Amino acid sequence: MTHAARARRPLSRLAAGAATAVLLLAGCTGVDPAPDGDESADPDASATSAPSTDGPALEEIGTSAAQDLGTDPAEDPAYAEYYAQEIDWGACDGVDGEDLECGTVTVPLVWNDPEAGDIDLAVGRLPADGERTGSLVTNPGGPGGSGVNFLESVPFMISPEVRAAYDVVGFDPRGVNRSAGVECLSDEETDEYLAATAEPGSAEAAELSEKWAARIAAACEAHSGEELPYLDTYSAARDMDVLRDALGSEQLDYLGYSYGTYLGASYADLYPDRVGRFVLDGAMDPALSMNEIAAGQAEGFEHAIEAFLADCLERDAACPFTGTEEEAKQQLIAFFSSLDESPLDSGDPERPVTGAMARSAVITLLYEDGLWRFGREALTDAMKGDGAQLLNIADLSSERQPDGSYRTNATFAIMAVNCLDRPGVADDDWVQQEAERLEEEYPTFGAMMGGDGCTDWPVPPLREPAPIAAEGAGPIVVIGTTGDPATPYAWAESLSTQLDDAVLLTFDGNGHTAYGRSGGCIEAEVDAYLLEGTVPEDGLTC
Repeated sequence: MTHAARARRPLSRLAAGAATAVLLLAGCTGVDPAPDGDESADPDASATSAPSTDGPALEEIGTSAAQDLGTDPAEDPAYAEYYAQEIDWGACDGVDGEDLECGTVTVPLVWNDPEAGDIDLAVGRLPADGERTGSLVTNPGGPGGSGVNFLESVPFMISPEVRAAYDVVGFDPRGVNRSAGVECLSDEETDEYLAATAEPGSAEAAELSEKWAARIAAACEAHSGEELPYLDTYSAARDMDVLRDALGSEQLDYLGYSYGTYLGASYADLYPDRVGRFVLDGAMDPALSMNEIAAGQAEGFEHAIEAFLADCLERDAACPFTGTEEEAKQQLIAFFSSLDESPLDSGDPERPVTGAMARSAVITLLYEDGLWRFGREALTDAMKGDGAQLLNIADLSSERQPDGSYRTNATFAIMAVNCLDRPGVADDDWVQQEAERLEEEYPTFGAMMGGDGCTDWPVPPLREPAPIAAEGAGPIVVIGTTGDPATPYAWAESLSTQLDDAVLLTFDGNGHTAYGRSGGCIEAEVDAYLLEGTVPEDGLTC
């Protein structure tokens, strides 16, 4: 399965007060205008073959029920009840923070058939603690990241000046956690899935991947089949406009990280006249197919592990690896492979650390270079026979709690959204050749990123990869980090040129996203934009 942008959350169990964030697994896709939305809500009703002008043909594409409604729902009487809501704010359940308030917003399940039922979206806010100027809606990424839970991180991620002026608002998008969260495997089955391991690129790994993809797809359909066709990003973007109205805002002010940049760009494309101050950090490129995204991430994570190992080797005895950077990489790969054969003792006899779990832990730490120290320590212990720290990091990545439950459904919500949002290449031979290329060129993680996990998904992809222009919106601030493994810098460059009116800010550093972790320069530019409307200089590098 493709590893993509992780939803941001602090690793407080690794370091008290760590102002960092790591995620789950994510991705993105593209936008393409479609016929009027009066067609059947059946996603199979209008499947057509995606065009292939620059590469192999993609999978058949259906039509999203929210893609083109042929009307502005905010002005259409059929949607009047949705656009007449006020949020009844109250106490939050299961979210830490004294000042946090929570409520719900109701949206149509099927956007082109508002009589087909509703979804209640969970919404939270951290009220402005100064002279309030409006609401700043946020999305932490994923897809699958809980925006309500993300509010716990706001004191670490968003400047005091912005928090003084804005109610910071997060929501769980449809299919995520509290918002009609998609249900698939049990907690025990999820443990089994995340621990399942085999040497990446091997026939055994391919068989294992196919088995789990089919099992998860069947479980999701059995438990959440009615919702699955309507969890795409077009639908989530429509939902954000209802949220905007319920917050009493004429325009949407927005801060989106990672996948949240794709959600934000989609909103801007649908509602350009309602775009307020928009910041898209860790940008996704909507013009890429699933396979192109996988290739970009395979390269990004290979560069990230090389940077991590180079830093590690400079620390001599504090590093568990020796020799050159290439020799250190081979030692790490060999260590992972050894755990595919013989899992490592973690202190919990029921949960030894498998190769899959170790790789997940290391990938997680590559999202934030401030956490590389924990990676060195965990790998040092593990290579001496103690896998407790690696298990802890892997559990943080998947949001597994000490009692064995999972805090959110992000492990499966990402699949539910990605499998709708982005098609892959339909030619099996091409896919196999591409997988072999990724394994050869990016030996540490490339073999893990050659498949998409959507072959057995019960709903076809609903969108074609295509640029997003959002004509009439803007100026939009796009941010890219040069050493971002999950959303490579080239994607931010691409999105900033696609958008009709955008500026690009560059953070010259390692890790995923920039605002809240760049050290001050990016934060100063973004804050001036959000607070004063001062548009940053295009091309500014920090």
